[in-house]
Amino acid sequence: MKNYFISSLLSLWGGLLLAQSPLSPTLAQTENVCDSPVLSRLQTHQVQPGETLDSIAAQYGLLPAILRDFNPTLPGVGGTLTIPPMNGIQITVPEDATWETLAETYGVRADVLFELNGCQAPQNQAFIPGVRWQKDPLSVHDYTGLQGYPLATEAEIALPYGWYQNPVTNARTFHSGLDLLASVGTPVLAADGGTVTFVGEQGNYGNLIIITHPQGQQTRYAHLETIQVRVGQTLTVGQEIGRVGTTGKPDITTPHLHFEVRQQFPIGWVAQDPEIHFSRDSGGSVSDLLP
Repeated sequence: MKNYFISSLLSLWGGLLLAQSPLSPTLAQTENVCDSPVLSRLQTHQVQPGETLDSIAAQYGLLPAILRDFNPTLPGVGGTLTIPPMNGIQITVPEDATWETLAETYGVRADVLFELNGCQAPQNQAFIPGVRWQKDPLSVHDYTGLQGYPLATEAEIALPYGWYQNPVTNARTFHSGLDLLASVGTPVLAADGGTVTFVGEQGNYGNLIIITHPQGQQTRYAHLETIQVRVGQTLTVGQEIGRVGTTGKPDITTPHLHFEVRQQFPIGWVAQDPEIHFSRDSGGSVSDLLP
Protein backbone atom coordinates (compact mmCIF):
# COMPACT_ATOMS: atom_id res chain seq x y z
CA MET A 1 0.00 0.00 0.00
CA LYS A 2 2.80 2.41 0.89
CA ASN A 3 4.65 1.70 -2.37
CA TYR A 4 1.46 2.47 -4.27
CA PHE A 5 1.10 5.73 -2.33
CA ILE A 6 4.67 6.72 -3.13
CA SER A 7 4.41 5.94 -6.81
CA SER A 8 1.12 7.77 -7.13
CA LEU A 9 2.28 10.97 -5.44
CA LEU A 10 5.88 11.60 -6.49
CA SER A 11 6.72 14.09 -9.19
CA LEU A 12 9.39 16.63 -10.02
CA TRP A 13 9.94 19.58 -7.73
CA GLY A 14 12.58 22.27 -7.64
CA GLY A 15 15.53 22.31 -5.26
CA LEU A 16 17.32 24.70 -3.11
CA LEU A 17 20.87 25.24 -2.21
CA LEU A 18 21.20 27.67 0.60
CA ALA A 19 24.16 27.21 2.98
CA GLN A 20 24.20 29.41 6.06
CA SER A 21 27.33 30.23 8.06
CA PRO A 22 28.35 33.11 10.36
CA LEU A 23 29.48 36.27 8.63
CA SER A 24 32.09 38.82 9.65
CA PRO A 25 30.44 41.52 11.82
CA THR A 26 31.49 44.11 9.22
CA LEU A 27 29.55 42.36 6.46
CA ALA A 28 25.80 42.38 5.98
CA GLN A 29 23.13 40.08 4.61
CA THR A 30 19.36 40.18 4.14
CA GLU A 31 18.82 36.50 3.34
CA ASN A 32 20.36 33.14 4.17
CA VAL A 33 22.61 31.47 1.62
CA CYS A 34 22.01 27.95 2.94
CA ASP A 35 19.25 25.99 4.62
CA SER A 36 19.22 22.87 6.75
CA PRO A 37 17.90 19.50 5.49
CA VAL A 38 14.12 19.35 5.17
CA LEU A 39 13.91 16.51 7.72
CA SER A 40 15.55 18.74 10.34
CA ARG A 41 12.71 21.24 9.91
CA LEU A 42 9.72 19.07 10.80
CA GLN A 43 7.10 20.76 13.02
CA THR A 44 4.52 19.34 15.39
CA HIS A 45 0.82 20.21 15.61
CA GLN A 46 -1.39 19.53 18.60
CA VAL A 47 -4.82 18.37 17.46
CA GLN A 48 -7.64 20.63 18.66
CA PRO A 49 -11.36 19.76 19.09
CA GLY A 50 -13.18 19.91 15.77
CA GLU A 51 -10.06 19.58 13.62
CA THR A 52 -9.81 16.95 10.89
CA LEU A 53 -6.90 15.64 8.89
CA ASP A 54 -8.16 17.65 5.91
CA SER A 55 -8.44 20.90 7.86
CA ILE A 56 -4.97 20.51 9.39
CA ALA A 57 -3.44 19.70 6.01
CA ALA A 58 -5.09 22.80 4.52
CA GLN A 59 -3.69 24.92 7.35
CA TYR A 60 -0.13 23.95 6.38
CA GLY A 61 -0.65 23.82 2.61
CA LEU A 62 -0.20 20.04 2.44
CA LEU A 63 -2.11 17.10 1.05
CA PRO A 64 -3.90 14.98 3.68
CA ALA A 65 -2.13 11.90 2.28
CA ILE A 66 1.24 13.53 3.07
CA LEU A 67 0.24 13.98 6.72
CA ARG A 68 -0.95 10.39 6.86
CA ASP A 69 2.38 9.16 5.51
CA PHE A 70 4.31 11.10 8.17
CA ASN A 71 1.81 9.97 10.84
CA PRO A 72 0.87 6.30 10.26
CA THR A 73 -0.99 6.26 13.60
CA LEU A 74 -3.28 9.29 13.66
CA PRO A 75 -3.72 10.80 17.16
CA GLY A 76 -6.94 11.99 18.73
CA VAL A 77 -7.68 15.40 20.26
CA GLY A 78 -4.68 16.59 22.27
CA GLY A 79 -2.26 14.35 20.38
CA THR A 80 0.51 15.64 18.11
CA LEU A 81 1.06 15.31 14.38
CA THR A 82 4.41 15.59 12.60
CA ILE A 83 4.22 18.32 9.94
CA PRO A 84 6.75 18.49 7.08
CA PRO A 85 7.52 21.94 5.60
CA MET A 86 6.33 20.88 2.14
CA ASN A 87 4.68 18.00 0.30
CA GLY A 88 6.89 14.94 0.04
CA ILE A 89 7.78 11.72 1.82
CA GLN A 90 10.47 10.40 4.14
CA ILE A 91 12.31 7.27 3.04
CA THR A 92 14.93 4.92 4.48
CA VAL A 93 17.89 5.13 2.12
CA PRO A 94 19.11 1.77 0.75
CA GLU A 95 22.72 0.86 1.42
CA ASP A 96 25.15 2.28 -1.18
CA ALA A 97 22.44 4.48 -2.72
CA THR A 98 23.48 7.75 -4.33
CA TRP A 99 21.39 10.79 -5.18
CA GLU A 100 21.57 9.72 -8.81
CA THR A 101 20.21 6.22 -8.14
CA LEU A 102 17.49 7.70 -5.93
CA ALA A 103 16.67 10.15 -8.73
CA GLU A 104 16.16 7.23 -11.11
CA THR A 105 13.94 5.49 -8.57
CA TYR A 106 11.70 8.41 -7.64
CA GLY A 107 11.79 10.62 -10.75
CA VAL A 108 13.18 13.67 -8.95
CA ARG A 109 16.36 15.35 -10.18
CA ALA A 110 19.50 14.28 -8.32
CA ASP A 111 20.63 17.87 -7.70
CA VAL A 112 17.23 18.67 -6.18
CA LEU A 113 17.54 15.73 -3.77
CA PHE A 114 21.11 16.74 -2.92
CA GLU A 115 20.11 20.30 -2.08
CA LEU A 116 16.94 19.54 -0.11
CA ASN A 117 18.80 16.99 2.00
CA GLY A 118 21.55 19.29 3.22
CA CYS A 119 24.06 19.16 0.33
CA GLN A 120 25.71 16.02 1.66
CA ALA A 121 25.92 12.34 0.79
CA PRO A 122 22.70 10.37 1.42
CA GLN A 123 22.15 9.60 5.10
CA ASN A 124 19.97 6.88 6.64
CA GLN A 125 16.80 8.91 6.03
CA ALA A 126 16.03 11.21 3.10
CA PHE A 127 13.23 13.52 2.01
CA ILE A 128 11.73 13.05 -1.46
CA PRO A 129 9.70 16.12 -2.54
CA GLY A 130 6.68 16.34 -4.76
CA VAL A 131 3.16 15.27 -5.59
CA ARG A 132 1.83 14.17 -8.94
CA TRP A 133 -0.50 17.11 -9.57
CA GLN A 134 2.21 19.76 -9.42
CA LYS A 135 3.80 20.92 -12.66
CA ASP A 136 7.50 20.49 -13.28
CA PRO A 137 9.05 23.68 -11.85
CA LEU A 138 12.19 23.20 -13.91
CA SER A 139 10.44 23.58 -17.23
CA VAL A 140 12.28 25.67 -19.82
CA HIS A 141 9.30 28.03 -19.73
CA ASP A 142 10.12 29.04 -16.15
CA TYR A 143 13.21 31.14 -16.86
CA THR A 144 13.79 34.53 -18.35
CA GLY A 145 17.03 35.30 -20.18
CA LEU A 146 19.61 37.60 -18.64
CA GLN A 147 20.18 41.04 -20.10
CA GLY A 148 23.96 40.86 -19.71
CA TYR A 149 27.05 38.74 -19.05
CA PRO A 150 29.04 38.68 -15.78
CA LEU A 151 32.36 39.57 -17.48
CA ALA A 152 33.34 42.13 -20.11
CA THR A 153 34.35 39.42 -22.60
CA GLU A 154 33.12 35.88 -23.16
CA ALA A 155 35.09 33.43 -21.02
CA GLU A 156 36.01 29.78 -21.42
CA ILE A 157 33.89 27.48 -19.23
CA ALA A 158 36.36 25.46 -17.18
CA LEU A 159 33.72 23.58 -15.19
CA PRO A 160 30.09 23.42 -16.40
CA TYR A 161 26.86 23.13 -14.45
CA GLY A 162 25.99 19.62 -13.31
CA TRP A 163 27.51 16.51 -11.76
CA TYR A 164 31.23 15.74 -12.06
CA GLN A 165 33.87 13.47 -10.53
CA ASN A 166 35.90 15.50 -8.02
CA PRO A 167 39.58 14.77 -8.84
CA VAL A 168 40.67 15.33 -5.22
CA THR A 169 38.00 13.40 -3.29
CA ASN A 170 36.96 11.10 -6.18
CA ALA A 171 33.35 11.77 -5.11
CA ARG A 172 30.46 12.60 -7.43
CA THR A 173 29.84 16.30 -6.78
CA PHE A 174 27.12 18.67 -7.98
CA HIS A 175 28.34 21.95 -9.45
CA SER A 176 25.56 24.52 -9.23
CA GLY A 177 26.95 27.07 -11.68
CA LEU A 178 29.64 27.81 -14.25
CA ASP A 179 33.34 28.39 -13.60
CA LEU A 180 34.32 31.11 -16.09
CA LEU A 181 38.09 31.44 -16.54
CA ALA A 182 39.37 34.95 -15.79
CA SER A 183 42.52 36.41 -14.29
CA VAL A 184 42.59 37.61 -10.69
CA GLY A 185 41.49 41.24 -10.63
CA THR A 186 39.21 40.98 -13.69
CA PRO A 187 36.12 43.20 -13.22
CA VAL A 188 32.91 41.29 -12.45
CA LEU A 189 29.67 42.79 -13.80
CA ALA A 190 26.02 42.53 -12.79
CA ALA A 191 24.44 40.18 -15.33
CA ASP A 192 21.12 42.01 -15.01
CA GLY A 193 19.54 44.85 -13.07
CA GLY A 194 18.45 44.10 -9.52
CA THR A 195 19.06 44.57 -5.81
CA VAL A 196 22.04 43.30 -3.83
CA THR A 197 20.68 40.91 -1.18
CA PHE A 198 23.90 39.32 0.12
CA VAL A 199 27.48 40.50 0.49
CA GLY A 200 30.10 38.60 2.46
CA GLU A 201 32.32 35.58 3.01
CA GLN A 202 30.38 32.35 2.72
CA GLY A 203 32.24 29.06 3.17
CA ASN A 204 33.24 27.38 -0.09
CA TYR A 205 31.91 30.36 -2.05
CA GLY A 206 34.51 32.66 -0.48
CA ASN A 207 33.63 36.31 -1.02
CA LEU A 208 30.12 36.18 -2.47
CA ILE A 209 27.62 38.64 -3.94
CA ILE A 210 23.97 37.72 -4.52
CA ILE A 211 21.77 39.93 -6.70
CA THR A 212 18.01 39.39 -6.72
CA HIS A 213 16.31 40.36 -9.97
CA PRO A 214 12.66 40.93 -10.93
CA GLN A 215 10.47 37.92 -11.78
CA GLY A 216 11.93 35.76 -9.02
CA GLN A 217 15.44 35.41 -10.41
CA GLN A 218 18.81 35.52 -8.65
CA THR A 219 22.48 35.56 -9.72
CA ARG A 220 25.50 34.67 -7.55
CA TYR A 221 29.14 35.68 -8.01
CA ALA A 222 31.71 33.76 -5.93
CA HIS A 223 35.45 33.53 -5.05
CA LEU A 224 35.78 37.31 -5.45
CA GLU A 225 38.97 39.15 -4.53
CA THR A 226 37.17 42.42 -3.79
CA ILE A 227 33.55 43.53 -3.41
CA GLN A 228 32.35 46.95 -4.52
CA VAL A 229 28.65 46.89 -3.59
CA ARG A 230 26.56 46.80 -0.42
CA VAL A 231 23.35 45.06 0.62
CA GLY A 232 20.27 46.99 -0.52
CA GLN A 233 22.06 48.71 -3.40
CA THR A 234 20.15 48.87 -6.69
CA LEU A 235 22.25 47.89 -9.71
CA THR A 236 21.94 48.26 -13.46
CA VAL A 237 23.02 45.62 -15.97
CA GLY A 238 26.76 45.75 -16.64
CA GLN A 239 27.61 47.66 -13.45
CA GLU A 240 30.92 46.57 -11.88
CA ILE A 241 30.34 44.80 -8.57
CA GLY A 242 33.75 43.32 -7.70
CA ARG A 243 36.89 41.65 -8.97
CA VAL A 244 37.76 38.01 -9.72
CA GLY A 245 39.69 36.27 -6.94
CA THR A 246 40.50 32.88 -5.43
CA THR A 247 38.75 33.11 -2.05
CA GLY A 248 36.84 30.21 -0.50
CA LYS A 249 37.36 26.67 -1.79
CA PRO A 250 37.12 26.75 -5.59
CA ASP A 251 36.49 23.48 -7.46
CA ILE A 252 39.41 24.19 -9.80
CA THR A 253 42.76 25.88 -9.08
CA THR A 254 42.85 28.17 -12.13
CA PRO A 255 41.47 31.66 -11.30
CA HIS A 256 37.87 32.02 -12.36
CA LEU A 257 34.46 33.49 -11.57
CA HIS A 258 31.93 31.01 -10.18
CA PHE A 259 28.60 32.23 -11.57
CA GLU A 260 25.14 30.89 -10.69
CA VAL A 261 21.58 31.59 -11.83
CA ARG A 262 18.67 30.59 -9.60
CA GLN A 263 14.90 30.82 -9.94
CA GLN A 264 12.53 31.17 -6.99
CA PHE A 265 10.03 28.34 -6.46
CA PRO A 266 7.84 27.46 -3.44
CA ILE A 267 10.63 25.43 -1.84
CA GLY A 268 13.42 27.94 -2.44
CA TRP A 269 15.97 29.13 -4.98
CA VAL A 270 16.46 26.48 -7.68
CA ALA A 271 19.89 26.33 -9.34
CA GLN A 272 19.66 26.38 -13.14
CA ASP A 273 22.23 25.98 -15.90
CA PRO A 274 23.38 29.58 -16.58
CA GLU A 275 24.07 28.75 -20.22
CA ILE A 276 20.35 28.63 -21.02
CA HIS A 277 20.14 32.27 -19.93
CA PHE A 278 22.84 33.38 -22.35
CA SER A 279 20.67 32.52 -25.39
CA ARG A 280 17.26 34.09 -24.91
CA ASP A 281 15.93 32.94 -28.28
CA SER A 282 17.00 30.79 -31.19
CA GLY A 283 19.21 33.54 -32.58
CA GLY A 284 20.73 34.71 -29.30
CA SER A 285 24.32 34.27 -28.15
CA VAL A 286 26.67 35.41 -25.42
CA SER A 287 28.03 38.13 -27.73
CA ASP A 288 24.58 39.76 -27.70
CA LEU A 289 24.89 40.22 -23.94
CA LEU A 290 28.42 41.68 -23.73
CA PRO A 291 28.86 45.36 -22.82
